[in-house]
Amino acid sequence: MAFRIYTKTGDKGQTALFGGRRVLKSHLRVDAYGTIDELNSFIGWLRDSTTDQHVRETLAHIQHRLFTVGAHVASDPEKHPPTPDLIPSDTVLLENEIDAMEALLPPLKNFILPGGHPAVSVCHVCRTVCRRAERLVVALHDTDPVDPQVLSYLNRLSDYFFVLARKLAHDLGAAEIIWRGRET
Repeated sequence: MAFRIYTKTGDKGQTALFGGRRVLKSHLRVDAYGTIDELNSFIGWLRDSTTDQHVRETLAHIQHRLFTVGAHVASDPEKHPPTPDLIPSDTVLLENEIDAMEALLPPLKNFILPGGHPAVSVCHVCRTVCRRAERLVVALHDTDPVDPQVLSYLNRLSDYFFVLARKLAHDLGAAEIIWRGRET
């Protein structure tokens, strides 16, 4: 018999964590790993939106790390969840990428709005979804401890997407859209 993608076991609003425990699909843990999966999908779109080979390789590396972060968050903490495939150098890689990009950019003097080019906009979507994933994982950490490396990585990753959006705008010749408050 061939593998089927549907199991019908979730038809009543439950799903299984790695380890077998069934929880509601609205459970905070499911929301957190679902948001990490959503982020990974948007990163795929971003990777497909750029021709910069270095950026594409960095984004692919990030996707692999996020997949294992999602698996960690999807694991039943009572069943000894796997250690996420993250090491401190993964966060350092993001910091190094941020520093290298910032060295090429003019100093940021204003708040900027998302937009200016489709790739820049997708980058900002990645940033905001990453922030949401981080908030959910922090909330989960309040009840079920999450590896601190995951928290650091998600925090740095959203910073990476902000700076990458600026760099892509710069490389593409797209003007940054400066936020202007209402003039009275």
